[in-house]
Amino acid sequence: MKTKLTIVAAAAALTLSGCVSPDVVTKTQVGDSKLTCGEIETQLVQLEEIRAEAKKGKTVSGANVAAALLFWPAIIGNHANATEALAAANERHEVLVALANKKRCKF
Repeated sequence: MKTKLTIVAAAAALTLSGCVSPDVVTKTQVGDSKLTCGEIETQLVQLEEIRAEAKKGKTVSGANVAAALLFWPAIIGNHANATEALAAANERHEVLVALANKKRCKF
């Protein structure tokens, strides 16, 4: 019995560690006005990676299904985090694009 419980706990831990947990960025950051065009471009690329990860968290994936079966609150938290991260990334994107336009960046 103890062995089965250990196996189930280990499987749950592995499954939950596979859940998507994208970064939630802030809309504006200290020093935004000092960013160069190259730095803005780099941040835009990083935002696309965060968006892609957030979108994974909102889809039905093997990790999300397993999490729902083993510990259903994890899927709710995962989806909420992904939604928040995607909204924050979209807001940050708007700020960076406006800043790039103001600085007349060409990329």
